[in-house]
Amino acid sequence: MTSTDEARQALETQQTVEITTTGRRSGEPRRIETWRYRAAGRYWLTGSPGARDWYANMLADPRFTLHLKNQDLAVRGRPVTDPDERARVFAEIVPTLDWAESLESWLAGSPLMEILFD
Repeated sequence: MTSTDEARQALETQQTVEITTTGRRSGEPRRIETWRYRAAGRYWLTGSPGARDWYANMLADPRFTLHLKNQDLAVRGRPVTDPDERARVFAEIVPTLDWAESLESWLAGSPLMEILFD
């Protein structure tokens, strides 16, 4: 099994992850805990509507470290700005969250980043 296969398997069981991005102004590593989501057979990072430093950092440098229970992976993010793609992905994610605001609010104000394995 390749490390990518192992990572995908780990992500299936681990919704809470930590990521380390590179600060867009400082250049320093920034580590946070967040949730990963699965939709359309792929893995995503997002959050309730609002600005996110991790998202701004990834726009400046899409490479980041995904920290899983037994491994750290060098991955990259792909920002999703296409309205149709955002609608498809959020239509799968938002209904699964009992605390989420409306789908429309997520479409209008939530970051969306696909996790890509190189």
